[in-house]
Amino acid sequence: MTYQEILLAVCGAHLSGMALNHQLTGLGAELRETTTTAADYQLYALNDLAPPRPGLQRVAEGTGHAIEVEIWALSPAAFGAFVAAIPVPMAIGMNRLIDGRWVKGFVAEPIALGQAEDISRSGGWRGYCAALTHSNGEMK
Repeated sequence: MTYQEILLAVCGAHLSGMALNHQLTGLGAELRETTTTAADYQLYALNDLAPPRPGLQRVAEGTGHAIEVEIWALSPAAFGAFVAAIPVPMAIGMNRLIDGRWVKGFVAEPIALGQAEDISRSGGWRGYCAALTHSNGEMK
């Protein structure tokens, strides 16, 4: 990581090949790695958003699941532009990775999770989408 890079973990519609990935690549973001969070997270399907995406919530250490994330590097200006466009109920917080590092990453406001489906056991958004596609041919 160079001094000017900001690392950002994404876990849903901004993943490579997903509907909102262009928002990262259009700002010149570069994919650094694919990894998982620590086993301290729950992942929820926020299917009422367009496009559908997940909401990530941190829980007590070791009581959640490791969730697949991609780590993207952005310049400070690109990071600012990206964050300015994030809609409610999404937010940027800090995510703990499986190797113990903390990076900026998506989190969801708790109010959005009350009626959302817990999809943590899928291991990530790709796993959830693949299961939906396998079962009925399309995402909800």
